[in-house]
Amino acid sequence: MRSLVLAAFLASAIGAQTLPPTAISQTKFNSGQDVVPSFAGWLRNSDGTFTMVFGYMNRNYEEEPLISPGPDNKVEPGPADQGQPTFFLPRRHAWIFQVKVPADWGEKELVWTITAHGRTEKAYATLRMEQEIIPRVWISRGSLSPGLDDPNQPPKISIASVSATVTGTPVHLTALVTDDGLPKPRVPKTRPGGDPSKAQTNIVTTRRPGLSVRWYQYRGPAKVIFGSAEPTRVGAPGEPVTDGKAVTTAHFSEPGIYILRATADDGSLTSEAEVTITVSGKN
Repeated sequence: MRSLVLAAFLASAIGAQTLPPTAISQTKFNSGQDVVPSFAGWLRNSDGTFTMVFGYMNRNYEEEPLISPGPDNKVEPGPADQGQPTFFLPRRHAWIFQVKVPADWGEKELVWTITAHGRTEKAYATLRMEQEIIPRVWISRGSLSPGLDDPNQPPKISIASVSATVTGTPVHLTALVTDDGLPKPRVPKTRPGGDPSKAQTNIVTTRRPGLSVRWYQYRGPAKVIFGSAEPTRVGAPGEPVTDGKAVTTAHFSEPGIYILRATADDGSLTSEAEVTITVSGKN
């Protein structure tokens, strides 16, 4: 009897160790986790140079680390500060940062290093042929759907000039956006005969949401609070574009130099613009 019990115990233990990864629950951390940079590929420029494209994964679900350029946030070779983000939004954000390298770059590596909560992570960028991307991949954020023959062009966006301000005084931000009106809304299919009342009910249709703009912080010494409701969260809706404009406000609690970005989205393709704002302390 004892041997049978022992055999059953061993079988149970072995089975527990061979459970597939999907059977193990994943813990979500709101804070205390590190930030992982990632290399998304490289673009071939018309002047013979190349552009390395990076993103990052902030493993926290709520914490938004501020990591200034330096030992904990550096790009090598070259100066530590090469325009990388210093404010990291929760979760994954791809296609967010780019560095141009010379035409004679060859087989060298460009390395982005981030240290947060005592953990150091690196992204290695090289000109490997299989990692080349094209501009259409960039503006579609890796989708490329429906393809290169798609007539849709990305929206054009600029941000109206903003004067310097002081802490506690909200800044009004205006994005100026134009678009070609594509993609068009999808139309529900109808059954033979063309009777709209007999439209198929098993087809999921979506309508073109129209132009929208998402605002987010790219750099700055403290968190910026936007007037719109959580525009920086993954999957959050953007500000609608009305009469060619998308308007919000930004609130600054600390003096310093901030870089804010606006992403225009037509439902398929995107384009970005940024603005630098100098904030002084109250007199």
